[in-house]
Amino acid sequence: MTLALLNADLRPWLEGKLPDGVEALWFAGTDELLALAPRAQIAWLDMIAPAVAREAIGLMTELRWYTAMSSGVDWLPLDALRERGVQLTNGAGIHAQSVAEFAVMGMLTMAKGWREVVRAQDRHEWLAQPPGKRELLDAQVLVIGAGEIGSRIAEMLRVFGAKVTSARRRPGPGDLGQDEWQGALGRFDWVILIVPSTPQTTGMFGPAQFAAMKPGATLLNFARGTVVDQDALLSAIDTGHLGGAFLDVTTPEPLPADHPLWSRENVHISMHLSGRAQDALFARGAARFLDNLARFCRGEALEHRVDLAAGY
Repeated sequence: MTLALLNADLRPWLEGKLPDGVEALWFAGTDELLALAPRAQIAWLDMIAPAVAREAIGLMTELRWYTAMSSGVDWLPLDALRERGVQLTNGAGIHAQSVAEFAVMGMLTMAKGWREVVRAQDRHEWLAQPPGKRELLDAQVLVIGAGEIGSRIAEMLRVFGAKVTSARRRPGPGDLGQDEWQGALGRFDWVILIVPSTPQTTGMFGPAQFAAMKPGATLLNFARGTVVDQDALLSAIDTGHLGGAFLDVTTPEPLPADHPLWSRENVHISMHLSGRAQDALFARGAARFLDNLARFCRGEALEHRVDLAAGY
């Protein structure tokens, strides 16, 4: 019998659907989780604090496969999992639709000055002129990190008539490679970050990159806050070189109430909500888990497996 340690919040999507030979160990709190952890061979612990998950994983001496619904796995003890030969799968692509919708929403919000429209409604004030008149048609957009989420963003933006260029580690026709996109930053009106969080991407967007951007351009970050040098971002905003920023992620999270980013009129902060703003999140996650569970039981390769050395 294979024992799967599962958050009890997932019962509506999983109960009665596990294959023969798999027994669920449901936990409803930290104490139950830590008590059951040494028995687990499979674990899906989403919706608990990362620190608690790391503590529980440390107790899982029988663990063979850990799955997470997040795309980023930088919060997990990757070195320990690799040393113990544990397979790790993630939620790459599950959040693609929601994050892509947030990206388009952010761009339209800033292009049309929608924040001022909402404020005018709150004041019961009829505006005589639109506060923003930019269009996405023919806008030059660079998407850095063209995985499933980045590809979905690009697909949506092309419907609006935007001219989208993707930057990726293994560039295809028309893409920019790792050594090319930085030299091309001055071409783009919008730059969207959706790279994985790894030691190589930490601080990848700093003073030099902001200086190279087109004056008045806008940065959108859906990767991790650590990818951007926030002091350099503030400087680019305050000097007027950068036209604005839409930040789904920051450092730290939550962003302290007195942080200067909150007070900049041309900075929008969506509080790391983009990947969770979907009713189908757990249904999609459960479907992926059950498919991989069947593969695991048959001894087949798991899908969306993370390269523990690379971190994604």
